[in-house]
Amino acid sequence: MKKALLLVSVIPSMLSLSACAISQKSSGANFGTIASDSGPAAPDIAAIGFSAATSDTREKPSLNPDEPAPDEARSNGSTPSLSNPGPPPNERLVADEPEISDPFEPINTRVLDLNEAADHWVVRPVVSGYVRVVPPPARDGVGRVLSNAGVIPRFANALFQLRLKQAETEAMRFGINSTLGLAGWYDLAYEWFGLKQEDNDFGLTLAKYGVGSGPYLMLPILGPSSVRDMIGMVADGLMDPLDYVAPASAVYYKYAAKALQAVNARAQNRGLLEYLDTYSIDKYGAIQDAYFQRRQERESKVRATALQVHLRTPAEASDW
Repeated sequence: MKKALLLVSVIPSMLSLSACAISQKSSGANFGTIASDSGPAAPDIAAIGFSAATSDTREKPSLNPDEPAPDEARSNGSTPSLSNPGPPPNERLVADEPEISDPFEPINTRVLDLNEAADHWVVRPVVSGYVRVVPPPARDGVGRVLSNAGVIPRFANALFQLRLKQAETEAMRFGINSTLGLAGWYDLAYEWFGLKQEDNDFGLTLAKYGVGSGPYLMLPILGPSSVRDMIGMVADGLMDPLDYVAPASAVYYKYAAKALQAVNARAQNRGLLEYLDTYSIDKYGAIQDAYFQRRQERESKVRATALQVHLRTPAEASDW
């Protein structure tokens, strides 16, 4: 019976598409896949996928199921909106950005095909059932709870990067949302106090200290990454305190939570894969470009941040 439960929980997680992730509001390295910035806004391809990443759905456009599908929009002559954006630009990364190292392209292409097959045959049917049963507000709440539970890597990496103010923000967010916000179901830390969660991971920590991204990788199930970010993903996984304090039987609940996280993230961004299928001439290149552009933006922000220390003024101290 236990083996059956383990299979039921592991298989959806291993075959789920995020977070590209997500965290994801979780770490960028936990970014998902094919399903986790100029000109017309296109969906954040790099934020959705197979991984357990959760993201702030307020900042990530998704297709409204009530809106016409892309094929219908074209046949009706309608203009794609933000939730149903037009074709992405065909250009690759601009000239002043570093050239992408992709020596494993033949292997990466085959892995992408495998991920697409997993999404088509396993994930989409599961997500379709999940969407019918769980209404959007509940899906948003589930995403916030799982994101709140992933505070340790964000907090630790903020410390590693000497961003002490952000580390303090993560700690305060966790305390407020875990209590007043009912385990994170409500993001009261942001709504009441303006404390915003920020994606962070060990890959960004390595980038802060000058480690290059290395060759591009398309990971089975987990999606686009790089050698450096794959190492960061492993390091972030080792920060999970449950692996060290929880009994062995807790592995069932951990995999079940990961499966739920992946399905919920895929449901929140279920229009992105259809967008790529409809508008992308080179899907492999579009995913690759979106991933590196998103990572470069985050790396630039982390590198530009010096030691952050918030010293209270006498007026602020008197308030306490």
